[in-house]
Amino acid sequence: MSAATEAPRAVRLRPFTMLLAVPIVGLALVPTTLDSYQTLLIAYGLIYGIAALGFNLLLGYTGLLSFGHSAFFAVGAYSVGFMVRYLGIQSMELYILVGIVLSGMVSALFGYICVRHTRIFFGILTLALSQVLYSLALSLFWITGGTDGLRVPRPNLLGGLLNFTSGGFPRFVSYYYYYVLVLFLACAVIMWVIAHSPFGKALQAIRDNETRAAFLGLRVRRFRWAAFFISGTFTGLAGTLWVPLNGLTTPDVAYWPFSGEIVFMTLLGGFRSFAGPIVGGMVYTYLKAYAVAVTDYWQLLLGAVLVVLVLVLPTGIVGAAARLFPRLTSPGRRD
Repeated sequence: MSAATEAPRAVRLRPFTMLLAVPIVGLALVPTTLDSYQTLLIAYGLIYGIAALGFNLLLGYTGLLSFGHSAFFAVGAYSVGFMVRYLGIQSMELYILVGIVLSGMVSALFGYICVRHTRIFFGILTLALSQVLYSLALSLFWITGGTDGLRVPRPNLLGGLLNFTSGGFPRFVSYYYYYVLVLFLACAVIMWVIAHSPFGKALQAIRDNETRAAFLGLRVRRFRWAAFFISGTFTGLAGTLWVPLNGLTTPDVAYWPFSGEIVFMTLLGGFRSFAGPIVGGMVYTYLKAYAVAVTDYWQLLLGAVLVVLVLVLPTGIVGAAARLFPRLTSPGRRD
């Protein structure tokens, strides 16, 4: 690429870089500028953003709609609960390591079964398999605690350098927020690299025209399985990070409505853009929190929002913003 074409590209990238830096700086200042409750909500939003990023690799880039991603979230969550209850471990780093391994194993197994089918058959298979895990978590109460769940105390961070046996909840929320923020940024970078790599382009080719992609020599099932594996692992990591903040894990996180919430937040932000699931996870957190506070029929309210979203903003929040501010949201040529 010549210097003449490189200079205009740098000019186009400048507004995009500035636009990206603003939310990162804003997120870094959250614990110092907002109260503990707002910090808690944004931490939840970042965790849901990780789950939605993983889910969107399957939906937005591969074209497969899963109704069973709550299963991987639950695997990550219950791995923490089991380590606390049966092994007495309180290290967040070990939680993450074991949660990633277990959720990766389950997603690899489920993916091997599900990617043989597409469209409605794929969705039904993912839903059925997630319901199997939900039934196990509910019925094996002597292991999982049943509806009472498994209580998880505040873990140690950074190999025990940060201990929360003493001190109030606001102190834990502040430190844990930064812990989640660093992991969120790392996940966002990794997913960005994956989505814009030749592997990501191959997934998009399969999404757009499976037959043509197969004729070009792409092993469609293998690529779909790899996308499913990565997607489930990201969602499992989100479940692992969610439990210490929530303090309790119950079978509800494996139930199908929670899978619907992951789909909802991805659609809310916009599944055709990289930043859409992140924005959707953050907005959904606030939307649910205030809907629960306002009315007992908060599910009805969220359902109405989803209907309006599909009718008015079919491309989601980020998709609508991209149409209003194309120069800021698109640094270069569109795919």
